[in-house]
Amino acid sequence: MVRTIRRYGLTDSAVLAAMTAVPRHEFVPRSRLSAAYDDNPLPIGYGQTISQPYIVAEMTRQLQLKPTSRVLEIGTGSGYQAAVLTEFTRHVYSIEIVEPLATSAAKRLKLPDDLDRVVVYPNPFIPSQSLSGYITFKNLSENVTIEVYNLAG
Repeated sequence: MVRTIRRYGLTDSAVLAAMTAVPRHEFVPRSRLSAAYDDNPLPIGYGQTISQPYIVAEMTRQLQLKPTSRVLEIGTGSGYQAAVLTEFTRHVYSIEIVEPLATSAAKRLKLPDDLDRVVVYPNPFIPSQSLSGYITFKNLSENVTIEVYNLAG
């Protein structure tokens, strides 16, 4: 998979290492395992897809993340992009409106060594976990500060 990404001209060693470190087969349905490392999007159910590996790598490269970066991902899907992002920063917040996808991604992203690497919200208006205060996200068209309320409690 990484060899194919290199053919597109992407040579960022940190991005290539992240793409190598995250096992894409764990984010695709069992019925698609044989195509997990192919360079195409794959259906994950509910009319959604896991993005083509090159697209994930290029989006990640363009973010130019640092360990202190905060990322707000809209559309968690399988959680693959979020998992790749955690190779760069521990501050990944992801929103998914398709509840079964949010639930499965949240389970997939809970790693025994680091339970809070990604916070997945199944509904952007009712956070399932306590998170309140202000969070500033960069790498958008402009810097955005989001006030987050704990509406669940």
